[in-house]
Amino acid sequence: MVLVACILGTSVVLVDSTVVNVALPAIREDLGGGFAGQQWTANAYLVTLASLILVGGSLGDILGERRVFSIGVLGFGATSILCAAAPTIEVLVVARALQGVAGALLTPAALAVIVAAFTPEERGKAVGSWTAWAAIGAVLGPVIGGQLVDAASWRWIFAINVPLVLATLYLIARYVPAGRGGRERAKVDIVGGLMCAFGLAGLTFGLIRQPEVGFGDPTVFVPLVGGIVLLASFLAFEVRASHPMLPLGLFRSHNFSVGNVETLAMYAGLSLLFFFLVLFLQNAAGYSAVAAGTAGLPITVMMFVLSSRFGALADRYGPRLLMGLGPLVAAAGLALMTTLDADLDYVTGLLPPLALFGLGLSMTVAPLTSTVLAGADESNAGIASGVNNAIARLAGLLGISIVGPIVASRYGDAADSSVGAFHLSMAIAAGLVAAGGLAGLIGIRNPRRRVESQGCAGGQLSGAPVEAARHHRRTPASVAD
Repeated sequence: MVLVACILGTSVVLVDSTVVNVALPAIREDLGGGFAGQQWTANAYLVTLASLILVGGSLGDILGERRVFSIGVLGFGATSILCAAAPTIEVLVVARALQGVAGALLTPAALAVIVAAFTPEERGKAVGSWTAWAAIGAVLGPVIGGQLVDAASWRWIFAINVPLVLATLYLIARYVPAGRGGRERAKVDIVGGLMCAFGLAGLTFGLIRQPEVGFGDPTVFVPLVGGIVLLASFLAFEVRASHPMLPLGLFRSHNFSVGNVETLAMYAGLSLLFFFLVLFLQNAAGYSAVAAGTAGLPITVMMFVLSSRFGALADRYGPRLLMGLGPLVAAAGLALMTTLDADLDYVTGLLPPLALFGLGLSMTVAPLTSTVLAGADESNAGIASGVNNAIARLAGLLGISIVGPIVASRYGDAADSSVGAFHLSMAIAAGLVAAGGLAGLIGIRNPRRRVESQGCAGGQLSGAPVEAARHHRRTPASVAD
């Protein structure tokens, strides 16, 4: 039930990051606002979510993951109601920005709840289940949203969050243990939090804006440079802060650092696949928008079926092999896509590389997430989750913002050129994902296997000390490192 609560809570965040896209034409027709209104209905949510997710993770560690998770879920429900009832496009954009704030609170807190509720031996499988169901939610969101827009109103894509939020709040109150109350005598790092939030906001805004106007535009250049300066200042400030929001000692954990490097490479490649695949299928292969959008469904199905199984294998045998071989398998699938042409057959042409990529992704994601979290002690689980989430989101934006112009400068918009552009983008994506796999294979260290005594000369081990130990099966940070 704890896992169900975490799945429901984070699913509404993922769904609302994609479902609104299918409703943008209807929102424009109802509320006006033109293209800018449509753009910021989607982007206001992404900017606040990405810029505040580290702050949200830190607050979970300070105030307690259960409390911040509850506040985030409640806030998401309230802002969903505000979105559904918005009388103007301006109110909707503000409500969407507030939705992102709530999402930034609950997303890292949900993973911290999993860390607190599950032992290290069970955590990989739990994270795998969480990942699998979240992927299903992200895919089904636009499908269900489209039905709601066509059958009723765009307002229902937000109103439907309310029963999910109420169910999540019930599960939190009924099943999620109070857990740790946060760091003792810890203080909120207000200065660090502000520098981090505005720095990430500048980077996110600039990367979202760049594909439309280019890096040379002041609305891109200034936020990017300002964001980099603020984040550099933030790191310098955290070194001297008495109660840092981001304890930089986290990066002394080998697995935490390597895991985040792999996250950066993997999610950059992943964003390139889903961005350029849809364009290729529509512009070159003649697919409809619906057909192109659902072409990647086999990846989600494989994630749903296999993620928890690979998470359990990582728990049992260690994550290193899966984190190394998984991206290499995924990269092989991307490399196969460089052989596709415009008159492809889905079953014999596109499905095999998609299945290979889905297998590699399923091998990687749950072990990667649980390894990053294991690289921090439990008092820093929230901020560790926040760091990993922020890196994943920025990696996706970086992939599109940097590779997109490279591809566009080499190829035009014609269908023939779309094939070449797709091949180049998939080759770059394969290289990025393979680099992540090599980082995992070389850099990740498996935790030491613990030997459980089944008995000893003179009789079966039993008694209070053993029973107590069963309730304290946390791996010390030094061993996990």
